[in-house]
Amino acid sequence: MHDIRTIRDNPDAFDAAMARRGLSGVSTEVLALDEARRAAILASETAQADANKAAKAIGAAKAAGDEAEFERLRAEVADKKAEIARMSDEAKAKDEALAKLLMTLPNVMAEDVPEGADENDNEELRCWGTPRTFDFKPAEHYDIAGVKPGLDFETAAKLSGSRFVVLRGALARVHRALAQFMIDTHVDENGLTEAITPVLVREDMMMGTGQLPKFGEDSYQTTNGWWLIPTAEVTLTNFVNGEVVDGATLPQRYVAHTQCFRSEAGSAGKDTAGMLRQHQFEKVEMVSITRPEDSEAEHDRMTRCAEDILERLGLPYRTVKLCSGDIGFGARRTHDIEVWLPGQDTYREISSVSTTGDFQARRMNARFRAEAGAKPEFVHTLNGSGLAVGRCLIAVLENGQEADGSVTLPEAIRPYLKGKSRLTAEGELV
Repeated sequence: MHDIRTIRDNPDAFDAAMARRGLSGVSTEVLALDEARRAAILASETAQADANKAAKAIGAAKAAGDEAEFERLRAEVADKKAEIARMSDEAKAKDEALAKLLMTLPNVMAEDVPEGADENDNEELRCWGTPRTFDFKPAEHYDIAGVKPGLDFETAAKLSGSRFVVLRGALARVHRALAQFMIDTHVDENGLTEAITPVLVREDMMMGTGQLPKFGEDSYQTTNGWWLIPTAEVTLTNFVNGEVVDGATLPQRYVAHTQCFRSEAGSAGKDTAGMLRQHQFEKVEMVSITRPEDSEAEHDRMTRCAEDILERLGLPYRTVKLCSGDIGFGARRTHDIEVWLPGQDTYREISSVSTTGDFQARRMNARFRAEAGAKPEFVHTLNGSGLAVGRCLIAVLENGQEADGSVTLPEAIRPYLKGKSRLTAEGELV
């Protein structure tokens, strides 16, 4: 959500910012609606003042016995009341239209976001780890012999249709171990507060974080109006929805492991093999609520929290800064972390860490008071995957695969597997 006063004060700068998003001349429409809204408000206030003046004169006319003037003034007051109601309705309609328009406009990107058309123009920030050299052709996760017994797409299709998976036995346990490892690391070493949140939320919660109104087709809505969360960003960020928090409590840092649901609208035919792109998946999500002056440093901190998980698992990755043509709707800046998948011979996204500035806070009216008696200010919000559990499982399986179809598992998760270190070619944990 954007501050209308900022657009009024510098429409050219706003248009330039929106032009980086591929939108042109946005301020003209915004300011036209704003002017019409303000004109309707002024007309309503003027009519109210005239009505008040006429109402006072009615008593004087009555006392003077001037019946004609009394009737004229009474008719004038009635007309003014009708005009006030009409202008108030018009002002309300214009205000709603302006708010609706502003809610569909993307965030202003940070100045250091590189220009570009798509993911090919993203800026690489750093790489970690050296992709393993195999003495055999590495398979994709769903073709590894030791993985096949625990990866059941046929049953999932019978239960739910395409883009679902059933994990069984050892594979399910490894998946759970990864999630537990991530949560424990973020809580015990990164200082995040664990939360267990609903996966069904009210519509205004989706509005607050920017999934609605523009991207409703990307999520699922129940018949009674709830929405299934596409990520715990929705629930964790909305902890401060409508609140004025004590500045001494900031930053607030949260982490949650939840089921996530996405319709994958517009991705037909993309990543259909295996479990890379699913309608239902699990993710460990990080959210930070900060003071404005701390949000830049917090973005780097959150990125390191996500990178550290991959390093502990021994998974090569690269971190990129998304370009203007690839960045998300609500982000000021996004760091994507891409893990190496030898089966695909490429890096694939496993985490996006974004700072939104006060964009979400304005939508949620989430503020803080720097000190007692100070004027409330909007907080800054940040979110990032730490990590997507299913994609992390894919990376572990592909990077750890052996020529005989077994999989060597990372040392970091072995304590969660009671010391077991390998998936056999038959799919057993040993």
